Amino acid sequence: MKVVDLIKSTDKTAFSFEILPPLKGTGIEKLYQTVDTLREFDPKYINITTHRSEYVYKDLGNGLYQRTCLRRRPGTVAVAAALQNKYNITTVPHILCSGFSREDTEYVLLDLQFLGITDLLVLRGDKAKHESIFVPENNGYTHAIELEAQINEFNQGVFVDGSPIKVTGTPFSYGVACYPEKHEESPNMEQDIYWLKKKIEAGAEYAVTQMFYDNRKYFEFVERAKKEGINVPIIPGIKPFSKLSQLSMIPKTFKIDLPQALAIEAMKCQTDEATAALGVEWCIHQCRELIAHGVPSIHFYTVNAVNSVKEVAKAIY
Repeated sequence: MKVVDLIKSTDKTAFSFEILPPLKGTGIEKLYQTVDTLREFDPKYINITTHRSEYVYKDLGNGLYQRTCLRRRPGTVAVAAALQNKYNITTVPHILCSGFSREDTEYVLLDLQFLGITDLLVLRGDKAKHESIFVPENNGYTHAIELEAQINEFNQGVFVDGSPIKVTGTPFSYGVACYPEKHEESPNMEQDIYWLKKKIEAGAEYAVTQMFYDNRKYFEFVERAKKEGINVPIIPGIKPFSKLSQLSMIPKTFKIDLPQALAIEAMKCQTDEATAALGVEWCIHQCRELIAHGVPSIHFYTVNAVNSVKEVAKAIY
């Protein structure tokens, strides 16, 4: 079943989570441990992030540096296949504009279709670390909606060069991202919702939010989206913070606010343990309120927070 069907198939608020492929050369066992930790809560699907290549500089020892292109977390397609095969849980790999050409994307789609993986999350992705603004790959895309168009054409049996696909498989279905506190590059919320509507009209069946800590902003965002005719499920993305450093890093990195009530309590924390306990407590409160408002699903970001997510899930599922 597609993600939207999986969400609708349960009477209670569905549970899902996102993971990162392992760092190059570190193996997949730790990833399996994450899934083993959380699968008791009946995840309807697991998202697997995709990461672009980046430039790194190797010291040659003679005063010179060699610039090379490295993908630190390869293997999204393989991880998706391994998890789906091992656990019989729907996997949803991320498909990016960032760092991928149209041909790269086409090969990924072919591989996924051969493996029977037909749910995707379609994203523009982040700019490269060495760039001040987002720059598309050569013969790539600037916006997620352009990536949607390629996937739609693939579903209709057409390759990116216009030639026909002789044997077509199960069509891909996909979701997109949305931002209750708006995307950092958007000039205003109206523009942000305008483009979300365009992505839905292009074929996205649901949207997953950037993490947030103030439920009011999620509820207001969903209400505004509905007024603009956006009627697909808008799944809240949630992450309990677990370290002191995250209290300043998360607002800076993700351009989101911490509610004042949370900030006051956070400033009292002196250790990572106290911070993690506060993160779990706040997240449980968030999730209970979201469930009371009838959200169809809650999606958890697990990076550096697997144990905290487990504690939250134990309390609400």
